[in-house]
This record gives sequence, C-alpha cells and structure tokens, in this order.
Amino acid sequence: MNAFRIARTAIAASLLAGTALLAQSPAQTSVSDDPVEAVDPFIGTSGEGHTFPGAVAPFGMVQLSPDTHVGPARQTYDWAAGYRHEDPTILGFSHTHFSGAGHSDLGDFLVTPVSGDSVPLEAGDDKTPGYRSRKADEVASPGYYAVTLTDPGVRAELTAGTRVGVHRYAFPAGKAAHLVLDLRSIIYDYPGKILWSSVRIRPDGTITGSREIRGWATPRRIFFAMRFSAPLTSHQFVSTEKDILYKGFKGPGRGPETLASLSGRALVAQLDFGPLAKPLEVKVALSGVDEDGAIANLTSEAGDFDTIRASTRAAWNKALGAVKIAAPAPMRRNVYTALYHSLMAPSIWSDADGRWRGPDDQVHAGEGFTMHSTFSLWDTFRAEHPLLTLVQPEAKNADFVNALVAGQKTSPFGILPVWQFGGKETWTMIGYHAVPVIADACLKGIKGIDCAAALKAMVASADYAPYGGLGDYMKLGYVPIDREPEAASKTVEYAYDDWTIARLARQLGDSATAQRFEKRAGNWRNSFDEKTGFLRARKADGSFRTPFDPTAINYGSDYTEGNAWQYSWFMPHDQAGLFRLLGGDAKTVAKLDAMFDYDNSKIDYSHAEDISGLIGQYIHGNEPSHHVAYLYNYAGQPWRTQERLKQIVDSQYKPTPDGLAGNDDLGQMSAWLVFTALGFYPVAPGSNEYVIGRPFVDRADMALPNGQHFIVTTDGLSDANRYIGTVMLNGKPLERAYITDAEIRAGGTLHFTMQATPNKAWATGKKARPYSMTGYGR
Repeated sequence: MNAFRIARTAIAASLLAGTALLAQSPAQTSVSDDPVEAVDPFIGTSGEGHTFPGAVAPFGMVQLSPDTHVGPARQTYDWAAGYRHEDPTILGFSHTHFSGAGHSDLGDFLVTPVSGDSVPLEAGDDKTPGYRSRKADEVASPGYYAVTLTDPGVRAELTAGTRVGVHRYAFPAGKAAHLVLDLRSIIYDYPGKILWSSVRIRPDGTITGSREIRGWATPRRIFFAMRFSAPLTSHQFVSTEKDILYKGFKGPGRGPETLASLSGRALVAQLDFGPLAKPLEVKVALSGVDEDGAIANLTSEAGDFDTIRASTRAAWNKALGAVKIAAPAPMRRNVYTALYHSLMAPSIWSDADGRWRGPDDQVHAGEGFTMHSTFSLWDTFRAEHPLLTLVQPEAKNADFVNALVAGQKTSPFGILPVWQFGGKETWTMIGYHAVPVIADACLKGIKGIDCAAALKAMVASADYAPYGGLGDYMKLGYVPIDREPEAASKTVEYAYDDWTIARLARQLGDSATAQRFEKRAGNWRNSFDEKTGFLRARKADGSFRTPFDPTAINYGSDYTEGNAWQYSWFMPHDQAGLFRLLGGDAKTVAKLDAMFDYDNSKIDYSHAEDISGLIGQYIHGNEPSHHVAYLYNYAGQPWRTQERLKQIVDSQYKPTPDGLAGNDDLGQMSAWLVFTALGFYPVAPGSNEYVIGRPFVDRADMALPNGQHFIVTTDGLSDANRYIGTVMLNGKPLERAYITDAEIRAGGTLHFTMQATPNKAWATGKKARPYSMTGYGR
C-alpha cells in the first residue's frame, strides 16, 4: 500500500500448534524443533517488501532496527522501513519501525556508537564524514540483530522485549567509547518534522526525553528512558538549531557536577564512556504517555542483554510454534518468515501500568485489556487478522478488538480507526475496515469482547456521513465520483463492510440493523456496469464517468491503488451475484483467465509505486487482488484456482531479501502465504468459511487457541503434482471447496492427495461452492 499517495485525500475533502512431532518428509531438507531457526528476517528488506531486519518481540512496542539512508533519498518510497539490504552504510539504530508499510514515518531516537577521540554529531554523506558507518557481517533472527560497523570498529548487537530495546556494543580495546543520540533523525524527512524535543539526565544517571513530531500522524508524542551498563564520564547536549552547547560532566570517571537538560527542535547528544573493558549495554524503553511511563516500562522488564534476548527468543518460539511445519527447506523458510512477519503488529501501545495516549491526545487508564496500535486495516482485514484468530490466544485477539473499540470511543469524530499508529489516526486508505475485523472475531466466538457494544461502534462508523462520501453513499446507494475521489472502490468496500455489520447484527438478534445493512451490502451492484463487465465510477446524476479504460491506474481517480480489472472482483461476500451479472460460470472463468493472461507490454505503470507483482492484470503486490485466484472455486472450476496459486507462489515469494513481490503491509502479504501454504484462505472474512486452494507444505500442525489441533497432511506433493486429487476431512471425503471455521476449531485432520492432472469432478456443484450472499442455496 502506498499510503503517501492516498493519505488524507478523501478525508481532507470530507472530514477536515501442536505438541506432536512432525513426520520427516522425503522432500524435506531439514526440520528443527526450534522454529526461530527457520525464520530469515532479511526476506523483504530489498525489492518491494519494505520490511526491517531488526529486533522486535511478538507485537512489541519497540522495533529496534538499523536505519541505512540519509538525505533527500530518505523521502522515497523504498525506505519506508528505514532500511534496505543493499545499502552499504548504517546511520545507527532507532527504536520504532513499520514492517512492510507503503509509507514512511517513525525511526524514533537514533543511537549510534563512535570510537576514538573525535565524535561527529552529524550523520555525514558520501563527501563529508559523519557518524554513519560502513557495515559488514549482518546476521538476524527473531528478536536479535547484529552487524559490524567497520568505521568505528564496533560490533553492534540488538535485542528487544515487549516495551524495551537493548543495544550491546563491543568497542575496540583501548579506544574511548561514545554514543551519539540523535533526536533529529526520522525515517521520512517531513518539513518542520520535529515540533519539539527534550533530553535530560536524572539523578540516578537515567537519560530521559521526548519528542513531538509533525508527520504522517500529526502530532505524535513519544517518550524514552535510557540506562547504561557503564557510567558516563562526560556528555554534551547540543541544539543545532540554536547552536547551544550544554556540558554536564567534567573529567573521566567523575560523577555529575551538573544535571543537564535541553529542549528544542534539533537536539543531538554526545555520551562519553572512556575506554571500556567489556561491551557496553544500553537499555531503552518507550512510552506514549510520559517520561515516567518510559522509566516504569524500563523497570518492568528486568535483566541484561542476554536475559532479554533469551526471553524474546522463547516468546518467538512459542508464537511461531503455533504452526509446526514440515516442507522443503525453501518453502519452510518462506512460510515461517511469513508467520513471523504476521506476528509483529498490531503493536502494544499501553504502558506496563495500563495507561495509553489516545487519538484525542489524552491519557487513558487501562480498562482490563492491553492497548494496541499500528492498525493498517485496509490491508490486514483480509488475511492477517483472520490468521491471528487461529494462531494467537483468544485474549490477544480480544485485545485487538477492544483496542479498536477504545479507539472509536476516544476518537474526536466517534469512528473506528482507519490507519492508526502511535495512538494517532492518519486517515489513510479507504473503507471502515475495523468493522470486518471486529465482526469476524465476534462471529467466531472470540471471548473477552462486548460484541453488542462493538456493533454500536461499527454502526457509528458506517453512518458517519462526512467520512469518505458516506453521506452520498447512504442516499444514492453509491459514492459519486464527481463529489468524491476513488468512488468506485469506496462503493464496493463500504458494501462489504456493511455486510459484516449485518452478519453480526443477525447473530446478536438485532433484526432492524441487520435488514438495513443487508440492503446496503448490495450497493456494489450500483457501480457495476453490465455492458462493459467492469466496476465503474458513477456521477451523481447516475451516469458512468467517461472515458473509461479498465487498465488505467491513476491515484485519486476512480479506484484506490488499482484499476477496474482488480476492483471488479471486490464483492467477496457476493461472488454468485457478480457471476450472474457477468453471464454465468463460463464467462466468469473466461474473464478471470483474461485478467491473469493480459498482455501488459504496452502499458507503463512506472508512475504507480506500489503496483508490483503483476501476472497480467492480477497484481499480487497489492491487496485488492489477493482473493481473486480463489474465485475459480465459485465458478465450479477449483482446479483453475490450484493452477493459479502455483503460478503466484512460485513467482511472488522466495527466501531472499527481494523475496516479497510487494509491500508486506504489516503482515498481509505474509498472511496470504501462510493461509495458502496450508491449503485454504478467508476470501470473505465474516463468512466463517475458508476457501480451499491447494497446500504447499507436506504437513502442518496448528495449535488452536482452544487447545485443539488442526493438522494438514499431503501425499504426493511436488512441482509436477500441482492438482488436488482428493480431500479428506477427519477420514471422510470432503466434496466441497470450503471448510468452516467451526470445523477447524473442532480439531482434526485435513488430508490432500495431490496429482499431476486436474480432478474436474471435485467440488464443482453449486452446493459445493463457498458462501455467497445471494447464491448457491445455502
């Protein structure tokens, strides 16, 4: 997702695993009982993935990772995570990062080590030396990162706990050790980016500080507390804006003579330790509340570098161990890394004492759940959050939903989060996709959620007329393009979200709400042009906008980060209704084939940064296409889904730094692979069904939140055997192209027998097809 292109466009206008051991497979190169060993955090750190390799705990508040670029180039799309694997130098290590986002921000509180007598306080560039350094010998695993900074001769190691990050620096023997703490650095170089910042030394030697930032989410406040394993010998705080110098220590080895503090918009600190006999450890905690909160968070996680590293490694092994995978080594590495990326966000936002800062910029007390932020909901409602309902405890999924509802309660506009981080709203992307996340969890029976209260929050968002053309949508049944940009996309995304509201209302016995939103769920038809067979933008007078080119991608136009080819399939709740408009199964299959086989040789998409991973007009590098390969099942040709999935997996994922075809978008690209590798996918979250594709692993044992195990096994899996021959559920033939959430949660075994030729008799009948709002007699 390219958030920069879309951010605020519409809003500004309208708002102002199982404990069983896995059997060895003949195709399997190796299996470790320690899933951490199968993860490669460098996957996605080059190409279009936008991931970072640094240290983070599952859903951790701190993402401690290297930043590799400086200057105007840092404003570009490619450095959204602050890091690119191919960059030869490292600026230092900052404590907050997005994993795979389509827009830049964060990079809070950059720390970098310097050795020797001279300590530069500027990063430098290709012509001017500074504190940045060339790099060598990078290694990474979940919760750990290390690199040699060749210029100062320092081996740097990073680890992270839930609310802390820990650095360890081995300085050259006999040379003075220094740290530079740069409060000016940020991953995206916004004009006037730092509204205010501060740094000070407390009586016990703890350094604390804060900054308030004008960025993607504005204004955002973040606080830190920092302690060291060795005493400071001297320090200086500098404001490069005012050129003010504050010195706080005199002479090596002496205590503080002045407890210095400094505030301003451009602060950098030099922290001196003298020659050290052993590596220096630096422990840093963050808070969105205040400096005292950061200090409390620092205290809440006891232990040195090795203790925190071991604890986080154990946490990752537990989280990743929810799915025990046997597969050939490259696929196993891809899938476990995908699961790892899926477990980074939403990130914890409340302090250890439960306090958190909300979108109203007020501090709120804990309410019996752990507050989370970093919700990229336009992306993650599709597969990321449905995956988390299967591989994370119910309490964690309840935290996510309760955080969304709390965001609605504390929003100045009374609506659910759209794209939120650091407790602040960015108004990025379209739809109100907190709604399907909440509905899916409630419909699956996740405990710890007040679903009736959540439904009220969902309806409040769906009925907020100033948001994104909703007023016209409620009056006209569609969003008019002459009044609201990206109108075609908004119409169909609102309709899907409305369907999930109706589903939850039905379950809760609220018939009036259910009926109202069931009607709205059919609004996708109002923007579908039967003559051309495409979704199109309509004007307020009812006419379709012309001229019309289904391949055109222009930001701010009829569609959001896509075109008519991708968005004409976005009615995941009513594919049967769509297929009738297209003229039936055969014509639908022909149109799907035309999408995948489209010749793009005469089309230039270089202006569209996030349009990547093209297979014809199927764009796997961006989310609107993610369910499309599964739609052959709805037309009675599941073997075509199996063919397309093989084509996508082989071309879009590999265990290398450029191994993701598009932005991971906080885990959505990765969650797609995890589901697909297991053999099923949630085309319509809220339906409580998963559409069967085909497996890509020999065996997987999923430990479910309720204590049951759901096991996927395959016979005959190979490159040649890309088709399903038979499917068995708990020893009985499964003759339908879907499996229910209840069947998975009950535990059992789903067994696939693979073969080289299509089985054109399996799951082709209408009653064997997945759920559709208006079809198939179910």
